[in-house]
Amino acid sequence: MKKWFIGFLLNIQFFTAIPVRKTLPMEGEFLQKSIKTFPLLGLFQGFIYMGLFFMLKEHTPFTNLAVAFFVWLGMILLTGGLHLDGWMDASDAYFSYQDAKKRLEIMKDPHVGAFRLLSVILLLSTKLLFIYEIVIRMQDFTYLFVMLLPFFSKALMGWILLFVQEAKKDGLGAYFKKSVQGQRTLFYSGYFVLVFLFFLFLFPQWMPLFFLFLSVSIGCYFLLSRFMKRAFGGLTGDLLGASVEGTELVLWATLWLLHYFVMG
Repeated sequence: MKKWFIGFLLNIQFFTAIPVRKTLPMEGEFLQKSIKTFPLLGLFQGFIYMGLFFMLKEHTPFTNLAVAFFVWLGMILLTGGLHLDGWMDASDAYFSYQDAKKRLEIMKDPHVGAFRLLSVILLLSTKLLFIYEIVIRMQDFTYLFVMLLPFFSKALMGWILLFVQEAKKDGLGAYFKKSVQGQRTLFYSGYFVLVFLFFLFLFPQWMPLFFLFLSVSIGCYFLLSRFMKRAFGGLTGDLLGASVEGTELVLWATLWLLHYFVMG
């Protein structure tokens, strides 16, 4: 259990802006446990998002726009913009319309290109729109699925590490990839079984929504894995971050559509 806990702390230290003032071993079995607790990290982040959402909506006099803005801002601050950096790098490289090798070189370039700025503006503004529309059309299931959004996106990040080859032999993506080689491919199944049972016994009326989110996440996995292979030759650390941002945007869009067209 200690190794699992250290692995989870590694995730908090690396993927969030929450200070963990301790030197942790980012290697071997500890790194494996880190990857195996990606969905737990997602639930942890989602619980914070849900709590912030609830406190602002139910216990402050703020307008719907203000609530949406502070939830949106809180998500950016919690992650420290780590995944946004990957989104910007991947966008700049992809829209250069070069071959895979040149795109990998562009992703390492620290200079800010036009597509980096345009892509992050589009991503963040679209996410803010979705959150605002959801806030003004709140449903009973809203808080729960806000919590599950990062759970699915972090699980997808793990799936990509498991099943997509690395584009290069160095870098953060390759480093994480090496730690899952030889691991059993279904080590996330337990998380999904527990979430399934949670819905089955406590919220059976929302089971279709759970399967919808699961289906959307699986669809994102297949699209993103194919995209990475065709455009870049495989995964990199930046592409992993971009996949998290892209998947969460699609899931926010799914939640928005449920509120706006189905439940509204």
